[in-house]
Amino acid sequence: MPASVRKFLVVVDKTAESKVAVRFAARRAQHTGGRVSLLCVAHPVDFQQWGGVEEIMMDEAHQEAEARIYDAAKLINELTGITPELIIAHGEETEVLLDLIAKDRAISILVVASSGAKEGPGPLVKLFATKIQAIPVTIVPGNLTDEQVDELA
Repeated sequence: MPASVRKFLVVVDKTAESKVAVRFAARRAQHTGGRVSLLCVAHPVDFQQWGGVEEIMMDEAHQEAEARIYDAAKLINELTGITPELIIAHGEETEVLLDLIAKDRAISILVVASSGAKEGPGPLVKLFATKIQAIPVTIVPGNLTDEQVDELA
């Protein structure tokens, strides 16, 4: 991939604002000739009683991550014709994300959507807005409608 092609990274999770970030990244990539990478993290299972049960729980977490990332990829492809890069990883979301950003130098922008919850804008927004300055971050309001995202991007 030429260095001039923007690669937008989005973390896909269960939140409603994740869908806003996916749509925004897809539209920005479409309008700028960029690419989209989707990261979905299957969270580690903290269950050590029986090995077989732990393995089943890990498989279920991986299957949930697959379903989530495939839904996001389908949306991107239907909206823009872009086939995104899909990355499913296991571990803690922050560690996986930082490792990916460090290893994949083609990633130019992390796209996150802020949460409107009382607890604050969301953990990724807080992390990249205050502590980590490893990559440019686009923060999209998580309460935007599809039409607003399409107009804005």
